[in-house]
Amino acid sequence: MVNVVGVSRWFGDVQALTNLTLEVPKGKVTVLLGPNGAGKTTAIRVITGALAANEGHTEVFGLNPATADGEEVRSRCGVVSAKPSLYDRLSGFDNLRYAAELYELGRGAKADERIREAAAMFAIDASLDLQVGGYSTGMKTRLALARAVLHKPDLLLLDEPTSGLDPESGAAVLELIQAMAADGRTVLMCTHLLMEAEGLADHIVVMEHGTSLLSGAPDQLASRYWPSPIVSLSTERGDDLDAVANHEGVLSFSRSRTTARLELDTIDRVPELVSRLSSAGARVTTVAPFQPTLEDLYFAVRRHNGAADDEKIETTPDMKATSFAAGTSR
Repeated sequence: MVNVVGVSRWFGDVQALTNLTLEVPKGKVTVLLGPNGAGKTTAIRVITGALAANEGHTEVFGLNPATADGEEVRSRCGVVSAKPSLYDRLSGFDNLRYAAELYELGRGAKADERIREAAAMFAIDASLDLQVGGYSTGMKTRLALARAVLHKPDLLLLDEPTSGLDPESGAAVLELIQAMAADGRTVLMCTHLLMEAEGLADHIVVMEHGTSLLSGAPDQLASRYWPSPIVSLSTERGDDLDAVANHEGVLSFSRSRTTARLELDTIDRVPELVSRLSSAGARVTTVAPFQPTLEDLYFAVRRHNGAADDEKIETTPDMKATSFAAGTSR
């Protein structure tokens, strides 16, 4: 749906994008992750053609948005910025009716029906007759989302869509984004909040200093950084866990107090380990496979690229007190 290759963009002496390359798969939710200032918003603006790149090439729907094709590209996109511009002195309905005319949906019963349908998607239909100046931040975001999908765009671009929202409104917006993706819409969303992208992203692009550090499906990327299964084992005493430090298939072992972290050649080793501990009289209290979160992956990528050398990505960082070497040829 979107193909950005080697794009750079300057604002005077400031380089906002540096050789940025990314793809947005059709029918998926792609999330641009990165700290504030990583270039996410600039990337969105280049994709829509609101900004022209100084270097590189951008294609959206196979068209170049920075040329005369930009009008067609933008007509097929729905955009919600971090601070959407709305007309405070108009009602919610009039804001959407104005947008409908810009999208060439016309006026009349058919256009009005589409307006109310879009508003209902984001639970703002009951407030359409009210003046937007009296809306809360959450209501304005919902209205902006309704405006963005009025013309049923092929590509929805969301820049920090939950910015300034209370937790309940933010969760509702994310659920609606997920529903749109399930309906086959292509969504490109940028955020610096890892928790809101968790479970939502089909494809991620990690950005830093205007360039992409890594991109791909979260599970595929996780396998690069954690190629072997990891499991945490806990017992009542703790020191009895040392009995499995040199067990066959244990690639690495570390323990702190009553919990040990084991890297294994295969997850099938877990029943053997539990059985050995039980046979030795240990009372196993917890068996927990490690499932990398998006936060774990994000900091692993940044640390690998030297962007976060002091960040810790372990889910149980206290597992450092006791370490045992574990060979791979057992």
